[in-house]
Amino acid sequence: MRTRTRTTASPTKVSAQGLNSRALALLGQLACAEGPQVTHVPGVGVARVTQPNKRRPMVYEPMILFLAQGRKRVHVGDEVFQYDRSNYLALSVPLPVVCEVHASPEEPLLALKLKVEPAMLAELLIDFDAHVPRNGTASRGIFAAPMNSDLCDAVTRLLECLRSPLESKVLGRQIVREIVFRVLQDEPGSTLRSLATRSDQFMRIARVLEQIDSDFAQPLGTDELAKRASMSISTFHHHFRAVTGTSPLQYLKSIRLHRARLLMIHEGHNAGTAAAAVGYESGSQFGREFKRLFGSSPAEDAAQMRSRLA
Repeated sequence: MRTRTRTTASPTKVSAQGLNSRALALLGQLACAEGPQVTHVPGVGVARVTQPNKRRPMVYEPMILFLAQGRKRVHVGDEVFQYDRSNYLALSVPLPVVCEVHASPEEPLLALKLKVEPAMLAELLIDFDAHVPRNGTASRGIFAAPMNSDLCDAVTRLLECLRSPLESKVLGRQIVREIVFRVLQDEPGSTLRSLATRSDQFMRIARVLEQIDSDFAQPLGTDELAKRASMSISTFHHHFRAVTGTSPLQYLKSIRLHRARLLMIHEGHNAGTAAAAVGYESGSQFGREFKRLFGSSPAEDAAQMRSRLA
């Protein structure tokens, strides 16, 4: 199957350099430790990664991601979405992905993450009276697009703001709102507009993804999920793959395996109790599917991840 790489979007006001040295210096100060870190603005986080990673399965939540240094490639089905200091990444639904990280101790990956809030999106669309055609199609739940000058400026101002608890409290959400507005104006921003307006098949799939996210340990068959989306099974499969890049059963399996992995790493579960907690009836099936996704057995993977965290 041919792999398609996506990094481009609206041709207007495209910055050839992306985020500048000032943004790099600010993000380097804010992301001062390895791994993800919270900020004074709710829903906004920063991260530093010093080690490269060839292919790592993970689940991305709805968010907008900016890099001041380093590079990532995100695989969703047969598509590859690349982002770096000149291109940002946005997701409107939770998606299992495979990530490649290009970073080093000398030039760490430095990231800024903004959580996508549907209420804020809807509020913005009301303000500038955007219209999304009711064409009945489902947009892909992820896109990459080049940074433009207005977006670079807003991101840099947010980084400046994050240095001060007071400025974060007074100005932070206002600047986040501006950044989301800039992203909505990009051509691929129709993905986020679909989430906010609830006007097409996209939102039916989004509601199913919410159900899977909350009820992943319960028996969830394709028939039930299609009924939840008010679609025939064939139509449901078509639109589900359009949004997520995978089938409903593969998506559910990936969510369960990632949740089991977190239980073993952070809560001390063994493979058997983790498998049962996420809905597996067969421990051997869980072990096979876990190794197929993560490349090692549940016990080996949990030990490696705990060692890294320590």
